[in-house]
Amino acid sequence: MPPLISRDEALALGALTDHADIEKLVERAWDARVATFGDSTDLCSLVNAKSGGCAQDCGFCAQSRFAESETPMHAMMEPEQILEHAKAAEAAGAHRFCMVTQGQGLTKRDFQKILDGAKLVAEHTNLKRCASVGHMSVDRAKQLKEAGIQRVHHNVETAESYYPEVSTTVRYEGRLRTIDAVREAGLETCVGGILNLGESDEQRVEMAFELASINPTSVPINLLNPRPGTKFGDRDYLDPWEAVKWIAIFRLILPEALFRLCGGRVENIGDLQPLAVKAGLNGVMMGNFLTTLGNTPEQDRKMFTDLGLNIARHEDNGASPRPDNRSGWLEGETPDVVESYLDTRDEAEAAGLEIKLWDPASQLRFAKREKVIPPRPDGAENRWPGGRDDLIDDELVTSGLPHGL
Repeated sequence: MPPLISRDEALALGALTDHADIEKLVERAWDARVATFGDSTDLCSLVNAKSGGCAQDCGFCAQSRFAESETPMHAMMEPEQILEHAKAAEAAGAHRFCMVTQGQGLTKRDFQKILDGAKLVAEHTNLKRCASVGHMSVDRAKQLKEAGIQRVHHNVETAESYYPEVSTTVRYEGRLRTIDAVREAGLETCVGGILNLGESDEQRVEMAFELASINPTSVPINLLNPRPGTKFGDRDYLDPWEAVKWIAIFRLILPEALFRLCGGRVENIGDLQPLAVKAGLNGVMMGNFLTTLGNTPEQDRKMFTDLGLNIARHEDNGASPRPDNRSGWLEGETPDVVESYLDTRDEAEAAGLEIKLWDPASQLRFAKREKVIPPRPDGAENRWPGGRDDLIDDELVTSGLPHGL
């Protein structure tokens, strides 16, 4: 489906400031969402399977070794640990589960752990499986598919014209090549970005139309949560009404994409999160994020049910009209171990299932950094330094989490 508005119309809507006008825009976006998806939802949860010590210079990320901030650190989780997080996500009501790692790619050993973890999640839960593991070839994407992964996440992060201010070590063209490889392997694509990195309204519209040309199945929208010591750590939060407005604009530009709101939604939107859902969201990233805390699963589910949306599992697990259910992917039936325990936390825990999603506060080790962060760039000549050999980090924590955390 083509965009429902033009670039000029998107820019005109981006200039709205009156709350009543934004509410009218939200109603228009809600109509577009319901027309395509009805009352279905698509709730996702993630696990930060490998964290910290990233060699890249993405300016929004505390995991970068270029950042002067407390850095969350742990080595690649074992497949059994990934499964434990998946079971907790399912007990909390998630429809899908994403295994996320830092960096441009994985070693052969770490990639095998992702493959083995995906197989366990497919065998022991009814969750749909996603992965976000950096750049990859068609061959690696096919291996993910064979292991039971159905969708691969790889953001463009921002508009191409603004991208050099975001990263110099991870090329925009490389991101597009990975997305092409994922699609060639027969997998669905999850491609989005981050708002409030310093981009202009024109660049926000540019990114939305770039995403429309990519035509991903899923579009995650992140709102910058400025982390002290990162390149963009001095930015203010986005105004909640401004955030809701741009979610609605993106919905009208990408009417068929599954929209989910991810990092920074609690800090930037706060009490307006239900209005953001009405602006066109299919789901949210439930629970906690890569390195920060989020809403409780109960709060997330209530946001959708209060609008009359169905958070229960559908035959295609809430991904209509683009189902990617597991039929034909792996042999055997998957037991539904939590279907009757989703109503209350007490019932789930009585069944021996602890509803505890990824918790950065207790499940990450932190290493303080002593480095001096380069100044925020004002122009192309002062952009963020690149290259893997700019800094040598002797403080990386390479030990994994204890089993069960």
